Amino acid sequence: MTGCSTGIGEYVAQALAQEGWQVFASARQMADVERLRAQGLNALWLDVDSTESITQAVEQVLTATQGRLYALFNNAGFGQPGAVEDLPRVALREQFETNLFGAIELTNQLLPAMRRNGTGRLLFNSSVLGFAAMPYRGAYNASKFAMEGMVDTLRLELRGTGIWPVLIEPGPITSRFRANAEARFHRHINAEASAHYDVYAAMQARLAKPGPASPFTLGPEAVQAVVRRALLAHKPAARYRVTTPTHLFAWAKRLLPTALLDWLLIAGAGEEARKLR
Repeated sequence: MTGCSTGIGEYVAQALAQEGWQVFASARQMADVERLRAQGLNALWLDVDSTESITQAVEQVLTATQGRLYALFNNAGFGQPGAVEDLPRVALREQFETNLFGAIELTNQLLPAMRRNGTGRLLFNSSVLGFAAMPYRGAYNASKFAMEGMVDTLRLELRGTGIWPVLIEPGPITSRFRANAEARFHRHINAEASAHYDVYAAMQARLAKPGPASPFTLGPEAVQAVVRRALLAHKPAARYRVTTPTHLFAWAKRLLPTALLDWLLIAGAGEEARKLR
């Protein structure tokens, strides 16, 4: 499992370990690795932005399991806020390196072992924003839309191998997602020089606000429940949707005309999107 330092990753790793799974929980900061080890988890260092780190982690895990790894949960990721016109190329690169490129490289390095075993689960933590784009989240939207396309392709290419690629699509979940997004916003977005200056004031207030992101926010146990289903199912679903907004937008995208869907997406985007309504 990647991205186990906090939130969904940490909770799911602990829950699966308590159920008796042999879990390899990874994080990119050694301080987090040591903290996870202190909790009794089998933790290792893994930075999905680094090919060297991915290769090293794969070797460790396959050695420890004698090549019989059953599942991978690509959970590591973050959100880069900002209007598309304000996103520098370096911000887009960082977003895709972590959210997509690292996940695919790690998957590709583990696939030969799964092919030899004739079974496996490849879980990818996507998002409601992997199929329903919201304003001021363009980099994150794009990385998750791309993830969905890659995993759909993997599912077709791995048909009949016993290896099942699965998309987990959460909506708002209790985690440090907003705090991490706020840090990325300040790193890459020049709010003072932007045509979206007024919007950014509301965005920063939302990102800094303590407590749930929306009334529909669930705890990480909601993701754990579908991860467990995907691991145990004889034929797992292609997608597992988590939280009311994810189910709502999935149906809305099927049924509503584009203009009405756009209005709904803007309304769901938060206080900063008010002027777009």
